[in-house]
Amino acid sequence: MLRVLIVDDEALARARLRSLLAEIPEPMVRVDAEAASAAQALELLRHQRFDLALVDIHMPGRDGMGLARELRALPEAPALVFVSAHEEHALRAFELDAVDYLSKPVRRERLRLALHKTERHLRATRGMQGGAPGQFLGIQDRGRSERLPLEDVVYLRAELKYITVRTAGRSYILEGSLNELEERFGTSMLRIHRNTLVLRQAARALERRRDAQGPRWALRLQGLDEWLSVSRRALGAVRELLGDRS
Repeated sequence: MLRVLIVDDEALARARLRSLLAEIPEPMVRVDAEAASAAQALELLRHQRFDLALVDIHMPGRDGMGLARELRALPEAPALVFVSAHEEHALRAFELDAVDYLSKPVRRERLRLALHKTERHLRATRGMQGGAPGQFLGIQDRGRSERLPLEDVVYLRAELKYITVRTAGRSYILEGSLNELEERFGTSMLRIHRNTLVLRQAARALERRRDAQGPRWALRLQGLDEWLSVSRRALGAVRELLGDRS
């Protein structure tokens, strides 16, 4: 049973979501509360635990994005699904660890899929030590937004105005700042060069190599047949990381 909090300043919108949820046979849900503002939602969250918050973005006062940032600081935060008439906010929503993004008017089948995604998300995150939430990157790919688990990423490399997100199987393009990503994922990633972050668990071997620029230190990563340059400044941290594994 998923315990749901609906957050929307429009009573009709809340009633429609409640009606749609009642029409979905599985997964089973229970609307435990409604809030007409972010402030009301936060007050409810201080005294009650929810599995899922269905949150509108455009609301008077603190908007849904602001509420999402507050939710990330809660020790037992509910999964978050945004419900909005404005699709342009989808990428920002996934950067705030939203499980899904529903466009108004919400269709019943689309809501059902969001509930199943929420179930999978809760199984994964609540099974982790300390209940820490999973980490994701919000990716815009072929006109659609998706959440890429950080554990699938091998490295991030800043190139001109974009960041290349490399997995074992393919590459994605991401807008943003490498410094911001390092601040956000610093416990999981290590900067090995001014333009490169690597997943700590993907580091496999450090080697002195020679190329057109002369000798250099390079790092081999799991799942990729390539070596990444390691700056002198980062060399000690990389050696320490690999030494801790031995």
